[in-house]
Amino acid sequence: MKLRWSRTLTLLPALALALGFATVPASAHPSPATAPAGDASRRPYGTAPAVRSGWNDFSCKPSTAHPRPVVLVHGTLGNSVDNWLGLAPYLVARGYCVFSLDYGQLPGVPLFHGLGPVDASAGQLATYVDRVLAATGTDKVDLVGHSQGGMMARVYLKFHGGADKVNTLVGLAPDNHGTDLDGLTRLLDHFPGAKQYLSKATPGLTDQIVGSDVLNRLNAGGDTVPGVHYTVIATKYDEVVTPYRSGYLDGPDVRNVLLQDLCAVDLSEHVAIGTVDPVAFHETANALDPAHATRTTCLNG
Repeated sequence: MKLRWSRTLTLLPALALALGFATVPASAHPSPATAPAGDASRRPYGTAPAVRSGWNDFSCKPSTAHPRPVVLVHGTLGNSVDNWLGLAPYLVARGYCVFSLDYGQLPGVPLFHGLGPVDASAGQLATYVDRVLAATGTDKVDLVGHSQGGMMARVYLKFHGGADKVNTLVGLAPDNHGTDLDGLTRLLDHFPGAKQYLSKATPGLTDQIVGSDVLNRLNAGGDTVPGVHYTVIATKYDEVVTPYRSGYLDGPDVRNVLLQDLCAVDLSEHVAIGTVDPVAFHETANALDPAHATRTTCLNG
């Protein structure tokens, strides 16, 4: 029994790292230009730090050209700053009011979020979207989610009243139908107590495994809700959402895009597609404003 438990303890960090590799923060201490207004561990659930770059500016009023605010939803082990150091300024420079939240916090775990139960995280997103709508005076937002953020946003749409408050959802390597981590998750069954330990300690991880109760409930009866426009941007080099096509959605208003179909030499994997890839950023902008979309190529950005 001691040997089995020793193996379990060996497996758990690897699984947690793999599932959470969506967005490991770029640094534990954001640079002065993007420094939080307070320590992330002390902020109330669902709030985001003020950033002195025009992002998370609750005085921002959407323009006629971009009438809806954009809410960015980070991935597992990410946070409202580090996940978006690339995309948030990119969208702000294009005239959008941009906001981001922290969700899925665990007590005593600063900076590394998205570990709490997915359904509870969707409730936090609901509260945050209402705050953004009230501040901007708009009726709807657009959502951009990376990894868990793309899937969890669908939980918000389906079960937390989000369908009437969201125009567009863009998922960057979302795990919409879960992941098997190239078969790694199936090893949990060989380590007694491992799955129960993960479910109790970090439920946000096990909620993303293929066949979880959350995913079964989310995808029952169809992938989409009426009235929302969906874009999924995936990469064939995704090492976290496997197989990568499991991120695709099926529905009447869905566009599934493979990054390498836009730029064959783009080597971005799961982290890069949401944090630094200008090709993915350009396609995100196209999804947010399809009336003015331009061709996405390797030269974008």
